[in-house]
Amino acid sequence: MAKDERLLHRMNEGLHDMCYIWAKEMRAVVKDEGVLIFFILVPLLYPLLYSWAYNNEVTREVPVAVVDQSHSALSRQFIRNYDAAPDVAVKYHCNSLDEAQRLVGRQVVRGVLFLPSDFESSLGRMEQTHVGVYCDMSIMLFYKAIYQTATSVAAATNSRIQVSLSGHYTEREEEISSSPLAFDEVPLFNSTGGYGSFILPMVLMLIIQQTLLLGIGLSAGTAREQNRYRDLVPVSSHYNGIFRIVLGKSACYAMVYAVMASYLVFVIPRLFHFTAIGRPSAILGLLTPYVLACIFFGMFMSCVIRYRENVLMLVVFTTLPFLFLAGISWPESGMPGAWKAVAYLIPSTFGIRGFVRINTMGATLSDVAFEYRMLWIQVLVYFFLTCAVYRYQIISAHRHAVERIERTLQKAIEARKK
Repeated sequence: MAKDERLLHRMNEGLHDMCYIWAKEMRAVVKDEGVLIFFILVPLLYPLLYSWAYNNEVTREVPVAVVDQSHSALSRQFIRNYDAAPDVAVKYHCNSLDEAQRLVGRQVVRGVLFLPSDFESSLGRMEQTHVGVYCDMSIMLFYKAIYQTATSVAAATNSRIQVSLSGHYTEREEEISSSPLAFDEVPLFNSTGGYGSFILPMVLMLIIQQTLLLGIGLSAGTAREQNRYRDLVPVSSHYNGIFRIVLGKSACYAMVYAVMASYLVFVIPRLFHFTAIGRPSAILGLLTPYVLACIFFGMFMSCVIRYRENVLMLVVFTTLPFLFLAGISWPESGMPGAWKAVAYLIPSTFGIRGFVRINTMGATLSDVAFEYRMLWIQVLVYFFLTCAVYRYQIISAHRHAVERIERTLQKAIEARKK
């Protein structure tokens, strides 16, 4: 056989084996309930649960207790304006701060508005008065609603007092007196200031990575349990090559997540009307290396972690750290250098950063060129690492098979001698 014919034969054989491994892995995905749950059901249902939970975007009618020791016309007007705001609701009027503190301790209210006894009299003497705001800081959304409403009502009250003391005769003069420096507040990329539009893009990209890690890890654990030598790779003529194994398995996972990832990044944000202004071509461009990096990262980790139970514990343990390491919920500049280095090893770090900028800020692929390049670097690095560990798995499987044959022959020789 000529050299070209041998090369063509080997390529044809490799392609046939790769398709065989792909088909076998696809059957394993369908038959294994655990893998099916994490590959199909969790990506389908988990984002719906998160989206419904955060679909209101902002908190409304946060309960607040009021301690009014002034009992004046101005304090009552301040309380009425405060209660009229959509973000808070005055639920209790207390006689002292101790009484209001007990309500906060029982979480009946989430904050306290305190007006001192000299609230109106100080203004009458042309002195500065104060309003006390006590907020429950355990949930930042409550703090934001209570504090921002108090500051906006205080600013409006200040403007009215300033206008009444200005002595101007026209509305324009009063307007300039109360607001000499006009400004417009324009929330960029998240017009409602909603928590859902802020957190959901991170969660969606992290779901892709974590479910892939879980599914691939469980599939590898099942393969070991079904192998008599507890090897990941069976001794078979179809598994006699590194690239055919890695490409066959990864093709199966990529086909599944071509559908699931598209559902997560295109359907979910638009279904719940979260901010989604990115171009589909840019999102798909970023999604391609991200899914591949997650697949090879999962395949590499599945060779390192031997048991199905360990995969579950590891993924559950790392979910929140991976979310924080992305540098969206907490700025990258505030992280120690060691954690920044760890973040560079995780595909979700660059996948989340790139997706948030494309989907929420309308960036293009050129705007996220750094994240895009880093994902492709991770694809190459984890691909070759996966090939290296699968080479070790093939050698280990063949060694175990040879040892098994040698033991069998040794037993046969000993039986003949007897």
